[in-house]
Amino acid sequence: MSDPPLRIAIAGGGAAGYFAAIAAAEECAERNVPAEVTILEASPQPLAKVLVSGGGRCNVTRACFDPRELADGYPRGARELLGAFHRWQPQDTIEWFKSHGVPLVTQSDLRVFPAADTAQAITDCLQRTAARARVKVRTRCRVTDIIKSALHFTLALTSGETLECDRLLVATGGMQKKSSPQSPQSPQFAAIEQLGHTIEPPVPSLFSFNINDPRLHGLTGLAVENAVVSIPETPLRETGGVLVTHWGLSGPAILKLSSRGARTLHERDYKFPLVVNWLGETAENIRAALTAARASHARRQIATWNPFAISTRLWKYLLQTAGIAETAIWANTSNAHLAALAAHIGACEFAVTGKSTNKDEFVTCGGVRLKEVDFKTMQSRVCAGLYFAGEVLDIDGITGGYNLQAAWTTGRLAGLAMAKCRVGA
Repeated sequence: MSDPPLRIAIAGGGAAGYFAAIAAAEECAERNVPAEVTILEASPQPLAKVLVSGGGRCNVTRACFDPRELADGYPRGARELLGAFHRWQPQDTIEWFKSHGVPLVTQSDLRVFPAADTAQAITDCLQRTAARARVKVRTRCRVTDIIKSALHFTLALTSGETLECDRLLVATGGMQKKSSPQSPQSPQFAAIEQLGHTIEPPVPSLFSFNINDPRLHGLTGLAVENAVVSIPETPLRETGGVLVTHWGLSGPAILKLSSRGARTLHERDYKFPLVVNWLGETAENIRAALTAARASHARRQIATWNPFAISTRLWKYLLQTAGIAETAIWANTSNAHLAALAAHIGACEFAVTGKSTNKDEFVTCGGVRLKEVDFKTMQSRVCAGLYFAGEVLDIDGITGGYNLQAAWTTGRLAGLAMAKCRVGA
């Protein structure tokens, strides 16, 4: 008499859910273990978040192959992911997609994208590979309740039916766009708590800053490559690109700062002072460069020549904020004016009044408490047969491919572990 199939259910048809389903189905086939792997996706469209990631290009991962350095990109989850990255890291992800017909390219900033430059290449690959592995995908099928018995789980679905499984992976993602920041977004969180888990409250983690300051109104679209942004009286400080938008400030440095300070900024209701160093240079170096410019270019008009590698547009803005006329010449610029200019270059303060979603992406911190999960297998430490992957965990990364890599890694480890567990174990 043949063994009954291993029934694996995966709540969530995103990056982590698909990667786990593929790994589980292929591992079962490799081991000649009969299995039924089913993805239960609440929305009509699986992998919808992958399609909009990276501005529709899909920042698949990051070309960082040192697990310790990679783990540093996660404000929450760095310690737990360190070991996991020794088992599946960006190089593995790159090779996996290449072997499945999707070559990737690495940009100078280490972000990795499909060579086709569209997220559709990634979603098509995942769906094609899942279908080949005989993974069943059910859409418009949300899990509303989870009941655990001695040997299996019974899932209540929005259709009114129930589904039994031997292994359950929850990969439902973080908080959704329209959810209240104070509460989890789906019944899965309540069901997970009933199974003994603790949920860290989700709050937004990757967003740009709303700033209604007339000083910025004429700078929309301006990009600065190596600025330093910081929040006074906190350790929050990041270096990188800053983009002036019609609503305030965005860019890599701002997004990293929002990620590092997610809980702090949430506690402040997204109202706080922000200091921008447009050059990323020390105050001493800025003052010295201005003084040297006055001495060496005394007869030149200050608006037409500046000693820094910044745009004329930004330079004129800085002169204006420092109270220096564009018609002034360097020789006639007083020490007080140079001091004011140096201050606006190196420590320009703005009042942040709120946040905006970065493009169409939405990342949260919060979720299942990490110490309650075994990161070798992604299995629950409090409920046997229950697994987690992706943003449903209290894990989130800074911008640049980190969040999807966490999904690939945790999904892969969970899928393999579920396939290797015998029924009833």
